[in-house]
Amino acid sequence: MTAPGVEILPAGHIRLVETVLPELSGRHRAAMDRVWEETVRANPALFDGPVAAVTGLERDGADGLVLSWARTTYRHRALRQVPDAPVYGSLYVSVLQPADDGRVLVGRMAPSTAAPGRWQLPGGTVEPPDDGGELDLGALRAHAARELAEEIGSDTRADALSPWLTARGGRGNVGVMFTAPPRPARELYDRYAELVRTETAAGTQPEFTRIELIGSPAELERLEGPHAGLLSPLVRRYTGT
Repeated sequence: MTAPGVEILPAGHIRLVETVLPELSGRHRAAMDRVWEETVRANPALFDGPVAAVTGLERDGADGLVLSWARTTYRHRALRQVPDAPVYGSLYVSVLQPADDGRVLVGRMAPSTAAPGRWQLPGGTVEPPDDGGELDLGALRAHAARELAEEIGSDTRADALSPWLTARGGRGNVGVMFTAPPRPARELYDRYAELVRTETAAGTQPEFTRIELIGSPAELERLEGPHAGLLSPLVRRYTGT
């Protein structure tokens, strides 16, 4: 069973092609700027940094994908609240980190993030490479490894992550999912606790305010707060529940 509006696709063979976003009309740009400014006033921790937008996704043979993307900034997400405006999905990576007992790690997002209080897998939106750099599956894998280190204190190397699947949501967001090697449950909790101590001492707030290991969608439902729509089907698929 998959979340409504979500399509599960292969992930092992992905070719990424850079494109350019069409110019916005003056009306749409003004509305986008207005919505973005209102959003930042409500959450001053948000910033208009670079991000990769999805402009197309097509199958390439039996198990391949061609993913078209373009350079933009977080401000463009405000177009989702502008009637009749062109909307482009976000490209993100997620990592399914299992414990050695088969449970899966999930984290609750901090108040300073774009989805405060929401439970989800470690991961994040993809930033475009510097000029001259190439965005490919290797770059996505490296980005996923950085997210693991920043969110749960993991030292898993990028080459230890395995492509698992790709998910396309109703808003056009595309997530490339990886699996990490299993770790002892105690080690996962200890590494996260050390990350929290380090960031708190530095005066910063971790992206996750809490982590938990769950073994089924039912255990996910018992956690307090909302969770990403795709999370329950992913847990079900991985654990076989």
